[in-house]
This record gives sequence, structure tokens and C-alpha cells, in this order.
Amino acid sequence: MIALVDKFLDYVSYECGLSPMTRAAYSSDLSAFSRYAQAHGAHSPRDITRKLLIEFLESERDRDQSVSSIARRLVAIKVFFRFLVQEGFLQKNITAVMESPRLWKVLPGTLSPREVEALLGIVKGDKPIQVRDRAMLELLYASGLRVSEMTELKLEDLHFDNGYIRCTGKGNKTRVTPVGTQARAAVEKYMREVRPRFAGERCPPHVFLTRRGQKFSRKTVWKLIRTYSRHAGITKKVSPHTMRHSFATHLLANGAPLRMIQEMLGHADIATTQIYTHVDQNRLKSVHQQFHPRA
Repeated sequence: MIALVDKFLDYVSYECGLSPMTRAAYSSDLSAFSRYAQAHGAHSPRDITRKLLIEFLESERDRDQSVSSIARRLVAIKVFFRFLVQEGFLQKNITAVMESPRLWKVLPGTLSPREVEALLGIVKGDKPIQVRDRAMLELLYASGLRVSEMTELKLEDLHFDNGYIRCTGKGNKTRVTPVGTQARAAVEKYMREVRPRFAGERCPPHVFLTRRGQKFSRKTVWKLIRTYSRHAGITKKVSPHTMRHSFATHLLANGAPLRMIQEMLGHADIATTQIYTHVDQNRLKSVHQQFHPRA
């Protein structure tokens, strides 16, 4: 099983040209599935049944994995089995008729404006780490960046004189996104007072640096946000993507056109952005139930 997974990962990397990030995601998903399959007596793809696959997905749900994570695992497994049939390792693809969870029904986790203020307010002070972390949080919320887009942001991508930044998202697509005045001020303070200390004489190209002058990993940013959200008294699960969801939801709630939100988020398909209309409808239902006399 492991050898075939390695062959598949090489295939998606070198022949299909998928990004290292996608390869890493496939590797993680298939490793989790392989461990489960082998623990249940399936040591090769020929031993795997549709029943075993369903039980694996149910076990992921029981571990409180999100629907989006479970759906991603299923996609990786389906692509893997399609590869096995294509290359002649299997005659039948047992995953061909399996449907992914209906992700459009899953409302993304968001923070309320008050919770965003609490999160940003907890990162205060003039210590270098505080100034840097405040700048990162402000930018994530102000511009709706993916965490990878923020960690990969380079000095040449900042165009504050014109009020925007340029970032590279999924599929290596570049887009322009506005930056609000508060986020711009926070980033400029970091650039002026803190970044030169962290950069030293190495002249690294990335905007946000660790104390050692290196660019951030996604995992480090995730841990950072999780820690600050706890200190702010927020009980929800908060991640960098929560900031992105909140950015889009708050824009929509205040009347921003869906097409403009699509452009700012870098969604290729408007259907991906439309999930936020469900979030806003949910908010409206809540308001109706709270204030209407016959709700």
C-alpha cells in the first residue's frame, strides 16, 4: 500500500503538475487511510471494500473531523483509486459511485465583529512580537487572505501607496486585494520598527518573519491565532481561515456585492463564494426569531 501511495504522489507531482501543497495534502490523507486500512486487515488496495472505506470516513467523523476535512480525504482516496485502475493495479474502482458530503450545506465558522475586535484587541503592546502579530491578524481580517498567501507575501507585493497588496493564491493565480487603513497602519509599523531587527543583514524577501528572520509556516500561524483567541475568551475553534470567512461574511452583511467578494477572495467560481449567502441568511433568521413577535 505504501509503495503504491508513493508512486501515486510522484505521479500527481511530476506528471499532473500539482503543487507541493496539494501533494502534501494527498500524502496526509492517504497515510491516514492506509493506517486505518492496515489496522483492519487490508494490506493492499485489493483488500479494501466500500464498507471499509465508509467505516473509515465514519471514524473520522467520530474523531470530530470537520465535514470539509472528511470530504478532502475522500477526494484524495478517489483520485488514488482512479490512478490504480488507470495504471492496471486494480480492475475495478470501488470509489467511483461514492458521493462527497454536500459541502455547500456546511456553514463556515465565522467570528462576529465583536469577537474580531476582542481578538485584535488582545494583541496589544509595543514589543516586537506583539507588533508583528497584530499586523498579521489585521491583514488576515482586512484582506481575506489565505494563510499560505500571507506567509508567502513578499516586499514587492505591498502597494500601500495605492491601497492594495498583490498576492498569489491557488493555482498560482495572482490577484489584487484592498487593505484597510487600520491594517495598513499596523503593517507599516511592523515594517518600520520590527522587521529590520528580525531580518538582520540577510535581506529575506518575505514580509512576515520569525525572530530568526525566516518566513512563517502555516502551522505556526495557526497555533498563534489559536493561542490569541483563547486569551481573548473566544470559545469557538478559530483558525486563519476563520478570519477569511469572517472577512467575507462581514462584507456581505454590510452590502458588498457577491461578485466583488469573489474577486477579493480569489474564487474561480462564484458558486464557491455563494456559501456566504447561506451564512447571511442564517444571521437574518436569527434576527427574525429574536425580534419578530410571532416568530
